[in-house]
Amino acid sequence: MDHPLTSREFNENLKQLPGVVRRRRPLVHCITNQVAANFTANVLLALGASPAMVRAPEEVEEFVPRADALLSNLGTLDAVQALAVERAVAAAGRVGKPWVLDPITAGLSFRLECVRRLMTHRPAAIRGNASEILALAAVIDERPVDPAALRGVDSTERPEHAVDAAKALARQAGVATAVSGAVNYVTDGERLLEIPGGHPVMEQVSGVGCALNAVIAACVTVADSPFDALAAGLKIFSVAGAAAGKTAPGPGSFSALFLDYLSTLDTLP
Repeated sequence: MDHPLTSREFNENLKQLPGVVRRRRPLVHCITNQVAANFTANVLLALGASPAMVRAPEEVEEFVPRADALLSNLGTLDAVQALAVERAVAAAGRVGKPWVLDPITAGLSFRLECVRRLMTHRPAAIRGNASEILALAAVIDERPVDPAALRGVDSTERPEHAVDAAKALARQAGVATAVSGAVNYVTDGERLLEIPGGHPVMEQVSGVGCALNAVIAACVTVADSPFDALAAGLKIFSVAGAAAGKTAPGPGSFSALFLDYLSTLDTLP
């Protein structure tokens, strides 16, 4: 594995992205899971973006052109949401809107078939845990995926074990890819950026990862590239998570402090 860049090597443009998001207030169309919808909307609002949770298959194609970016989250996927997501990403492709894929538990057969169809519409960015990225890389290579390797939203692999798979996925699918965990890795198939994961209590708050991908979608609208958007989104959550975790006595207060910190974040350290 080539030597990664580190978060210390962020350039000045990346450091300014939170403030750019706040000034431009991008509208992020979130087709997300039921567990995370409220937290995701609050995170986007705290950062200065505007959330829209339009998910009816009958409406998504009409709404996509009005948004600046689209998040497709497979967390509580069913037949209705699968139809909505597929219609939305197809519409995004037609009108040139960037979209971000959150491949939650992408290893179960129903989700794998959905992911295969979605990938033909070329997401701008993908962010998942190690198990999810390994499963997606197998899909691209047309290799079988072992469902036993997935444990709900939890990864059974360490993020560093999925770095090579993420790079291969990025190269073959032409999509910026991130593996998240205690350490986050961002790649476009050539470059590799390593970013600290924030704070351990983040794993005890439902919807954090889903909200992260919505923030990445917001960053895609203002960043120079999807690689930069992934890096900025992960850094935003790393900084805010570490700050909130220092004073929060538990996961409940962490959620509130995390939102409070995001609402004041304009420049990354």
